[in-house]
Amino acid sequence: MSACEGSIRSAVVSASRGTQAARLMELLGLSEDELCTVLDTDPLTLLSGQLDDRGQLPILLDLVEEAAAQSGDGVLRRWLRATGPAGRPVDALLRRDFAAFEDALGELGERGFILRGGG
Repeated sequence: MSACEGSIRSAVVSASRGTQAARLMELLGLSEDELCTVLDTDPLTLLSGQLDDRGQLPILLDLVEEAAAQSGDGVLRRWLRATGPAGRPVDALLRRDFAAFEDALGELGERGFILRGGG
């Protein structure tokens, strides 16, 4: 493979990761700061599309896209910031506690998004 082919391939991979990050941000309604915290990266790295080879981005995106397909994007964004039995799912993400976030997504899949009355 020539140096040019390697550069093009690298740019395509980087662009793909940038698109994945943007899609995760869109589906969950995350701010740029929240996205950087979740992915443990800085804004320049995120904007340049040069994320390290960390597996959490495609895994998170797969989990979130599956949940969005079942519940709808708007519901997923509201659910992320709602307090559930284990707290707010966004807090688990910001702590980078991906296991807790995955458990919360599993519960969303099983029970659906339930709003409790405040009265």
